[in-house]
Amino acid sequence: MLSAVRLPTPPPADAYQPPYNPRKRSPPSRSPSPVRRRSPPQSRLNRGSGPKDDHIDERELQLRARFRPRDTDAATSKLPTAEEKAAAARKEYDSLLNARSGGVYIPPARLRALQASITDKDSEQYQRMAWEALKKSINGLVNKVNVANIKNIVPELFSENLVRGRGLFCRSIMRSQAQALPFTPVYAAMAAIVNTKLPQVGELLVHRLIVQFKKAFKRNDKAVCLASTTFLAHAANFQIVHEIVVAEVLLLLLHRPTDDSVEIAITIMRECGQHLEEFNPPVANAIFDQLRKILTDSAIETRTQYAVEVLFQVRKDKYKDNPAIKEELDLVEEEDMITHRIGLDDEIDTQNTLNIFKVDPQYEGNEAKYKQLKAEILGEAEGSDEEYESGSESEDDEAKEEKALEIKDATNTDLVNLRRTIYLTIMSSSQAEEACHKLMKLNLPAGQEGELISMIVECCSQEKTFSKFYGLIGERFAKINRLWATLLEESFISSYETIHRRETNQLRNVAKFFGHLLSCDALAWNSLSIVHLNEEETTSSSRIFVKILVQELAEALGMANLQTRLKDPNLRPYLDGLFPTHNPRNTRFSINYFTSIGMGGLTEEMREHLKNAPKPAADHRGHTQDRVHHHALAQQDVTNSLQADLAHPLDGILGGPESVRHRRDVAIAGPDLTPLRMLLGHLRRKETEGDEALLIHLVAVRHHPEEIAVEGAIFEKQGARILEGE
Repeated sequence: MLSAVRLPTPPPADAYQPPYNPRKRSPPSRSPSPVRRRSPPQSRLNRGSGPKDDHIDERELQLRARFRPRDTDAATSKLPTAEEKAAAARKEYDSLLNARSGGVYIPPARLRALQASITDKDSEQYQRMAWEALKKSINGLVNKVNVANIKNIVPELFSENLVRGRGLFCRSIMRSQAQALPFTPVYAAMAAIVNTKLPQVGELLVHRLIVQFKKAFKRNDKAVCLASTTFLAHAANFQIVHEIVVAEVLLLLLHRPTDDSVEIAITIMRECGQHLEEFNPPVANAIFDQLRKILTDSAIETRTQYAVEVLFQVRKDKYKDNPAIKEELDLVEEEDMITHRIGLDDEIDTQNTLNIFKVDPQYEGNEAKYKQLKAEILGEAEGSDEEYESGSESEDDEAKEEKALEIKDATNTDLVNLRRTIYLTIMSSSQAEEACHKLMKLNLPAGQEGELISMIVECCSQEKTFSKFYGLIGERFAKINRLWATLLEESFISSYETIHRRETNQLRNVAKFFGHLLSCDALAWNSLSIVHLNEEETTSSSRIFVKILVQELAEALGMANLQTRLKDPNLRPYLDGLFPTHNPRNTRFSINYFTSIGMGGLTEEMREHLKNAPKPAADHRGHTQDRVHHHALAQQDVTNSLQADLAHPLDGILGGPESVRHRRDVAIAGPDLTPLRMLLGHLRRKETEGDEALLIHLVAVRHHPEEIAVEGAIFEKQGARILEGE
């Protein structure tokens, strides 16, 4: 049976003749083979011509022809010149900048390499690169400015060419302010600083703000209106623009009042109301009259009415929470401010072309001019290092010559003038707060702060009676700054050490002054460590000073609070001199002193300590006669010392033969207290002041502590009656 499959007819014998090749090759296909790139074997390419070269296939010939020209071109090619490289870089940079999509991403290293290859400053590509860098730098500085770093940002800003980029600066600062209204004072302060050195920049900023407000007002765009008017208000505070522009804006907003226009007007008055009240009160009064009329007549929402009422309360409080210029932003001196007078109806050119890049044919010359201007603004030194060194040497020589020619004022004229100024300032003030405010404004020379405190103490001492006015001044200064508190402590120490130089009335006023400071904690209580209450380290004046000081404290704090304060464990180490417990003799002296001035309640601890103190174990046998002999020898010294202590107070109290008689009585004073009792009785009959009686009493305590401790009840009662004025 025959098969149904048809076998192909074999081709003719001469149709296919394979070439001579040791390898077997398949017959070529009718379909074209795909083009494949394959590197030929190196041995066959480098192999020289041989007897078998005629049998190399066409594929190998093509590969050999392809590789041979490449090697030849590499050998014969030339490196591009610098001009060709720069031209290629400019061409590539232009193609990247002018791309339809706004440019493609370029790795930073590649971009820097392109920019570095463009060195021709007159070319458009170089100036465009400088323009882009200027715009980026200005935007970065404006965006990161704040209250803390404005002093550092402004010098960096002046380092950029603000004359060429003034349009960029105005656009950047307006955009940043519109996005962050609370930072408007910071941007206004920056603009004010720039305006003092480059007025054309400040003028352009004001022009653009006014035009922006007018366009937004016509479009009823509240957000843009609010941003523009807020910036204008703060520009008026810093005197970049005259306040008449703000007044025109306010009248325009309140001419046909709506809720939005009234809200914007309220915002403006909050920001620059204090400035208008100070520089143009009629305008401020007119604006508030218009607001009052709107509040009563116009049909505005309740929320807006409440905002108007809050504004009136802000005005009543004198804008204490809305100052025109904050203290940390007051960086421009008043004489350096430049104010631009522009009206809403004036023809204004915003110079929008300054925002667009333009080729400057005099680029290098303009950059050199701004470099000189920047040096003048920032105070940079010009010239080489040698010139700078020579200039510094000449300045040092001049400084030395000036120092040599400096005249020293040995008459203390400046100090006298300073004291006169302080005295007149205090005397011209009606209240303590007013006096403190005026005194704080005085420009005290460095190191002369202590003169202010000493003049306050002197003025207080010269009054007929103590005035709490001076105590309030001292209290206020002590709580303002730690420096004044330290100076008051030093003044207390120096006053106590020189208290014997003052008269009785001065002594009383000074003691009451420091007593007031202690009672209100304006003066540290550890200052009392200077007081050592014993017979060796005190004088009659110092004891009177301590008496009045303690009485003032008791009157201000109360006896119970004073005792609590003096028993404070933290304060106790500083009061060992006032309440001594180490020496029984000093303890008795302090007890008798405080008892005689009516402050016996302060001596409870000392009495308890003296009561519980161990008595010295002495052998009384054989010592009785020694004590009598010693007492007889010391009697004359006691009498002389007593006479010397009593001579001074008696001079102003007794006169004529009575003075002689009492001096005689004192001179013959012995161990008994009869002459002293006689003297006290005479002082009481003559209705003498209690201070002199206290002096006599203290002298008695000094010379007869043991006798007064034993039989001093009558003496203390009599002294108390004299001190009470009986």
